[in-house]
Amino acid sequence: MLEELYREIILDHYQHPRNRGRLDGAEIKIEGANPSCGDEISLYARLRDGRIEDVRFEGHGCSISQASASMMTQQMKGKTLPEARALIGDFKGMMRGQAPHEEALGDLIALQGVRKFPVRIKCATLSWVALERGLDDYESAGGAVEGTATTEDNL
Repeated sequence: MLEELYREIILDHYQHPRNRGRLDGAEIKIEGANPSCGDEISLYARLRDGRIEDVRFEGHGCSISQASASMMTQQMKGKTLPEARALIGDFKGMMRGQAPHEEALGDLIALQGVRKFPVRIKCATLSWVALERGLDDYESAGGAVEGTATTEDNL
């Protein structure tokens, strides 16, 4: 029953993605790719006063990569950079098999079933790796950045 609910959440985000599209005024623009299966994503984030004011994505790929990107963008809006980094760590930890922090992850917990299919973990983490790279680049550059990330970068 719970597994069915999780499948419904993932399917809903794939069929009706949230926060899809370009974002004008984005300080972070990252192209992400999963070379193992061809998923591609463009991630845009606008930051204000140390928070993620808005985050959007474009791209194509499997239902897992696109649903994960949609779910991630919903969870990231309004987060401070430390909160965003903590959520990225929690999500990636869940994907590596660590016990999930259910309160912090919310609906993202639906993606924990992906762990049963190791090759799909990179699909689920693509947008997360891209955002993490974007935040790293933004903080090290002290401002707006454009870059690339792959799922080979940091799981």
